[in-house]
Amino acid sequence: MVTAYQHAHKGEFDFGTQAPPPQCPAHAGDRAVPLSGPRFHTDPAGHYREMRGEHGPVVPVMLPGDVPAWLVIGYQEMYQVTTDSRLFPRDSGLWNQWEHLPEDWPLRPMIGQRQPSIYYTVGEEHQRHLRMVQTAMESISPLELRKHCEELSDLLLDDFCARGEADIISEYAKPLPILVLARLLGFPDHEGPGLIRAMTALADGGEDALEQFQYFGAKLHELVAEKRAASGADLTSWMLAYPEHFTDEEYALDLMAITAAGHLPTADWIGNSVRLMLTDDRFAASLTGNRRSIPEAMNEVLWEDTPTQILAGRWAAWDTWLGGQRIRAGDMLLLGLAGANADPKVHVTSAGADTGLRGGNSAHFAFSHGEFQCPFQAQEIAETIARIGIEVLLDRLPEIDLAVPAGALARRPSAFLRGMTALPVRFSPTPPIEGRS
Repeated sequence: MVTAYQHAHKGEFDFGTQAPPPQCPAHAGDRAVPLSGPRFHTDPAGHYREMRGEHGPVVPVMLPGDVPAWLVIGYQEMYQVTTDSRLFPRDSGLWNQWEHLPEDWPLRPMIGQRQPSIYYTVGEEHQRHLRMVQTAMESISPLELRKHCEELSDLLLDDFCARGEADIISEYAKPLPILVLARLLGFPDHEGPGLIRAMTALADGGEDALEQFQYFGAKLHELVAEKRAASGADLTSWMLAYPEHFTDEEYALDLMAITAAGHLPTADWIGNSVRLMLTDDRFAASLTGNRRSIPEAMNEVLWEDTPTQILAGRWAAWDTWLGGQRIRAGDMLLLGLAGANADPKVHVTSAGADTGLRGGNSAHFAFSHGEFQCPFQAQEIAETIARIGIEVLLDRLPEIDLAVPAGALARRPSAFLRGMTALPVRFSPTPPIEGRS
C-alpha cells in the first residue's frame, strides 16, 4: 500500500528505483543482531567493527520482542539518512510494525507517537516549533549562563569537598545539568531537588519512573501557567512571547523535550570526559591546570565515547536501497551515531594516528545531523555546562584521582546511551567556599 506521503514524494528521488546490488543480504531474523547484550557497553567499538564486517554499513537488528529495525553505522549512509528528510522522515506514523507491538512494549516511550512538540512533529509543524524554541534560546545571555554554571557547580562541590571522596556521577555530573536548565527555564532554586529526583528516576528507569515522569510534566505545566501570569527573564517566558500561537500543552511538551534531551547526554558528557582525563595519560595535564586538554578530552568523548550511541529514529517513506540493504517502506532506521563516528573510512586524526586526538575536528554525529539535529543553541548550552562543570571541578579538587581501579568502572547497560553508573574518586579534603557550610 502506498501512502499519500510516499506517492507525493517518490518521483523526486531515484533511490527507490536503483538496481539491487549483488548479493544483497535479506533482513532475516536468524542474521539480525540483537540490540541488547553486554558488548554494547563493555566493547562497543569491537561490536560495531564485527557488525560492519558481517553486514556492512547498514545492519539488520532486532529490538526487544523480536521487533525488526535497521541500524545505520556507516558515516556516508548516516549523512544520507539524516540529510534526506523526505525519503527518511522522522515520522513514526509510517512504521510498519505498530500493529505488531504489545501495549507494554518497553521502547514505546523512546520511539514515541505523534505529539505536538518539537521532538515528534514533522514538516512545517516541526519547523514552526523549532523557530520558536531557537528564537527563545537566542535570548539566553552567555554571561548569565556561565554565572549559573559556576554558582551551581560550586554549590554541588561544597556538599562533598570536605569529605575527601565522592561519586562524581550521582553527586555532580547528573544534578548539574538539570539545576542549570531549571534556572534557564525559570524555576526557583528550591524546585531543584525535586527535579533532580524526577530526572534521575527517568534516566535510571526504576519503579518510580512513571510517577516521576508525571511529576515532571505537572511541574512544567505549572511553570507555563505561572509565566503566563508573570513573565520573567527566562526561556519559558521568551517562548510564550513568540508571536506565533501555541497551546499551553505545546509549550509544556517542548519544555519537557528540551529538558530531557539536555539532561542525561550533558551529564554523561561530563562523566565520560572526567573518566577519560583520570584514566588516559594524554589528558593528565588537565589535572594540573592545563585547560587546553579539557576541550580536547570533551571532543574526543563526542567521537569515541559519545553519550547518545543510538538514536531512534527515521522511517523509510518508500522502498529503497541503503548501504547494500533493501529497505522497505515503513521500516525503521536507527541512527547509530557511535558506529558512524567509528567508520574507518573517516577515522582520520588531526594529531597523528598514535594519539587518536581529534583536535578541533567536530564533524562527528554526537548531536545527530540535518533537519532534526540538536539545535545549535542547545549544543552551545550543553557544551558550556559540561566545560565549566569540569573546569570548576578540577580547580576546586586539583588532586582528584580514581578511588577504584579503572577496570572496575561500569557503564549503564544500554545500547542506546553510554554513561558511567558511578565514578568514585578521592581527593585531598578542602573546605567549602567561605560563607557556606
